Amino acid sequence: MSTGRSGRTRRIPFALVGVALFAPLVVPAASAQAASGSLTVTTLGRHGAKVATTVTVVAVPSDETYSVKSGKKLSLPAGKYLVMADISESTADGRGTDTLGAQVVSVSGAKSVTLDARKGKAVKVSLDTPADVTEPAMIGAQVCAADASMPSAVAVSGGNYAGSLYAIPNSSRLLQFGFMAQWSGNDSYIAVKNTTGVPAAPGGSFKRSQLATMRFSVRSGTQMANEHDVALQAAPKVDNCTTDMYANVNGGSAPYSATAHVTPGSWQPRDDIFASNGDDVSGGFPAVRTLKAGQSFTQSFGRAVWSPLHYLPTVWQKSVNFIPDALIGDPDVGTSGADPTKETVVLYKGSTTVKKRTLTNWGSSDASFAARINSAGTYRLTVDAHRYRPGITFPSGMLSSRVTLDWRFKADPAKSVVAPVFMTRFLPAGLDSRNRAQANSVTSVTVSAGRGSQGPDVKFTKSTVKSLKVWASSDGGTTWKAVSVTRSGTSWKAAVHNPASGAVALRSQVTDSAGGTSTETVYRAYAIG
Repeated sequence: MSTGRSGRTRRIPFALVGVALFAPLVVPAASAQAASGSLTVTTLGRHGAKVATTVTVVAVPSDETYSVKSGKKLSLPAGKYLVMADISESTADGRGTDTLGAQVVSVSGAKSVTLDARKGKAVKVSLDTPADVTEPAMIGAQVCAADASMPSAVAVSGGNYAGSLYAIPNSSRLLQFGFMAQWSGNDSYIAVKNTTGVPAAPGGSFKRSQLATMRFSVRSGTQMANEHDVALQAAPKVDNCTTDMYANVNGGSAPYSATAHVTPGSWQPRDDIFASNGDDVSGGFPAVRTLKAGQSFTQSFGRAVWSPLHYLPTVWQKSVNFIPDALIGDPDVGTSGADPTKETVVLYKGSTTVKKRTLTNWGSSDASFAARINSAGTYRLTVDAHRYRPGITFPSGMLSSRVTLDWRFKADPAKSVVAPVFMTRFLPAGLDSRNRAQANSVTSVTVSAGRGSQGPDVKFTKSTVKSLKVWASSDGGTTWKAVSVTRSGTSWKAAVHNPASGAVALRSQVTDSAGGTSTETVYRAYAIG
């Protein structure tokens, strides 16, 4: 059974993330350097017949990696190697079998070895499953080079339903064996386990009472498309053979909720958003969550309001610089959850336009704005950003479709510094799963102001908020009404009076301790329904 996830994979209970990103150089057989020996690997299926497969050969301790077809001679320098393969066979029931095997081999002269699937032991897993789980667990497993800095990067993987996945035991400490099992019912139940060597009885027994819980709350209205896949990846604090193993939790049209019960440890939630043409157009990776047995956490995707997430103006090399990235993004995800935009960026000094550019980060990660300045003074930088993704049609009534920023700050070309300005985050309470407030109601919006370091090249000085004001518009920004704001700890509460229909735009203005202002506007911040 195939375990790779390519293109648009829908509702498949388990997959393994590809490891090529971190893998060492794969050297074809014909180009091995300083060959003084050879290796031929034969792979036998579960009935003893030869099975054609691809064999991974890893040098110890360099982790230089070779790939060769079974039965073909591979020229190699003399030394110690790990030989690994997934022996995959078809069966009448359509599920087939997968047998993972590995050997430690010393090559000197001509060497031949056999990986024999008949020696494989079934990877057995058990869970005190609820009645709604009717299918056997799907299991993905890997055999990894244990001496690698990231073992999962030098690995052979396979996956199948319980009863159809096997592993050949090997006690060598040069190997690791990791697996992820997933049971699917009304909820998902996901277990991971890693061992040194391939155990004689691979697998494990798990109890629901010893699991943690990850809940997903997926709202609609804010995204470029409504089809979502939510998933979890194993993220152990010390990389091992389970790192980045991947389990689909749910997929379909937002809004929806889904729950996964997982073995205690660190997990990476993720979201992939698909357009109607099948393109994976958005999504991202929120913070890794470490959960103990019995603990639970809710990961939200798509909550209103999407807004700028990180990048501030800087003064560096006698220029005002700005990276127009992460301007419209999901704050619950972070910068990896930002959508591509097209924006107009303008720098002014007084009434003079210093520079104006229209940019986009679609298809490029290096679009940036830089405007040379010759004298100290007060500057104004404006940004007008719209979501931009050619080739797809945005959902009707998409929220957070446009964001503007208007920063006023003092700058000196002789001083490299992050401008002492702010971004704001709007978080409305009481919206439904489609990010709608009730007609003619009052919505409490939490408003927070923040700023972060932009890197080691520019000084990040302290700046504080002297005052914060909020306005709301129900006619697309034609007119604005001041909103009552009260301080609440480190944030503010704004009481927004909603119209009878349509959508609400929100605007904030922060006055900072350096004498500057930061004005941020999100159009169609949330809907009325």
